[in-house]
Amino acid sequence: MTHNLKATSPTAQSSLSEWLYYLENSHFKAIDLGLERIKKVADELDLLQPAPYVITVGGTNGKGTTCRLLETILLNAGLKVGVYSSPHLIHYNERVRIQNQELSDEQHVRSFAFIEAHKSQSMSYFEFSTLSALHLFKQANLDVVILEVGLGGRLDATNIVDSDLAVITSIDIDHVDFLGDNREQIAFEKAGIFRANKPTIIGEPDVPNSMTDHAKQLNCALFCRNQDWLFSVNAQNWAWQGNKNGQKVRLENLPFCQIPLANAATALAAVQYLPFNISVEIIQKSLKEVELVGRFQRIKAENLTALSQLTQIAVDDLPAVIIDVGHNPHAARYLAEKLHDLKSETHQKITAVCGILQDKDAQGVLAPLLSVIDNWYCVSLTGYRGQTGESLAEKLKHTAQQQGIDVNIQTETSVKAGVKSAVQNTDKNDVVLIFGSFHTVGEFLQLSE
Repeated sequence: MTHNLKATSPTAQSSLSEWLYYLENSHFKAIDLGLERIKKVADELDLLQPAPYVITVGGTNGKGTTCRLLETILLNAGLKVGVYSSPHLIHYNERVRIQNQELSDEQHVRSFAFIEAHKSQSMSYFEFSTLSALHLFKQANLDVVILEVGLGGRLDATNIVDSDLAVITSIDIDHVDFLGDNREQIAFEKAGIFRANKPTIIGEPDVPNSMTDHAKQLNCALFCRNQDWLFSVNAQNWAWQGNKNGQKVRLENLPFCQIPLANAATALAAVQYLPFNISVEIIQKSLKEVELVGRFQRIKAENLTALSQLTQIAVDDLPAVIIDVGHNPHAARYLAEKLHDLKSETHQKITAVCGILQDKDAQGVLAPLLSVIDNWYCVSLTGYRGQTGESLAEKLKHTAQQQGIDVNIQTETSVKAGVKSAVQNTDKNDVVLIFGSFHTVGEFLQLSE
C-alpha cells in the first residue's frame, strides 16, 4: 500500500494538535510492529546514536518509575540527560524530557516537520514520534539518553537504537494480542532489547528461561535480582547490596521513596554498571526527590480546587484522592497491597472510579482488588479501544461472583461523571481511588487544569 501524504501533511507553521491528528491518521495501522521502515529512515537521518551513552528500559510494569529514578540520579551527578517515555497522561509534550524539562509545542512541531520532510516511508504514530524524540535528543548534545520501551521490546520502535545498558523491570501478562499469552513468549519479546556483550539488569525475580537463554546467546553480562543483587527493608529505611566491577557494594540506610522499592532497587542495580562517578550522597538525594505522576499518587489539597468546584464541596471537606495508572494484573496486585496497608493503618473506606480499555485483562485487574475496595464506579472510556462502564460492570460482577464477594457497583458515562458521583457519595475521612488506565487518570487530571 502506498500513501501520498505530502499533499495533506501539516507544516512547520501548523499547531501541535494538527500534527498529532495527522500522525494518528496518516498510517494504515495504529500499531505496526517491525523495525525495517523506521530503522531505514533513522539511518538516513543519522539518528541511531542519539547520545554517547544510551539506556533502554523494558518490562511489563515499573518502566516509567525506573527511568525516572535513573534520570534523577544522572541529573544530580551533573550529566545532560534526555528521556523518552510513553504514553502521556495529558499532553504529548510529556513524552520527551531534556534536562528534566518538557519541550514547547513549537520545538515538537519543528522536529515533526523535519522528519516529515526527510522520511522515505509511511510510519505509525509511535514510529514517527520516536524518530522525532531521537532528533530532539541529537540536537541537544546530551551525555545520556534513557529510552522507555513502548510495547514489548524486540519489535518496538525504540529498539532501532543499540543501547549500552538494557534494563528489564518485570515480566507479566499484558498486550497478549502482540506479545503472546504466556511469560516465556513475553520474556523473549522483551529480551529483544539485549545487545551482544553488553550488560543487562533484570529486576524480575522469576526470570523465564527464554530470557536467560537469549542473554547467554548474546554473551550479555546478566545482573539478576536475588542472584547478583538484592534489597532488604526494615521499619526506618532499606538497603541494597550487589557488586560493582567484582567488588561487593552495600548501600545502607536508604530513604524510602515515592516509587515502588523494587523499581528503585532495579535502578540502583543499573547504576553499578554506568561509566559515571555517582556517589552514595547523590543516590540518597535522588531517592528523596524522585516522584512520577500517577503512581499511587495522593493528590495534594492545593490541586483539588477544580474538583471542589465540580462537586460543590469545600476542599477541606473532600475525601482523600489517590490516582494510579496500573492497568494489568501485575500492577493491580501491587495496588491491592498498597491499599491493604492503607486500610490496615487508617481503616478508611475506599471508593474506586475505574475505567479499563477493552483490550486489557479487566478481570485479571479487578480480581485482586475486590477484597480492598468498598464501592465501585465503573466509567466509560472513549476512543476505538474504549469500554463502556456497563461492560466493565458486568465483568466486575462476574469476577466478584467467582470469589463469592458482594459488590456495590454504579456506572457512569465518563470519568468526569464517575469522579463527581464518587466524591459526592464518599465521606471526607475516606478515600476515592481513580485507576485502571492512563486514559482514566489522564481524564481526571484534565479536570484540574
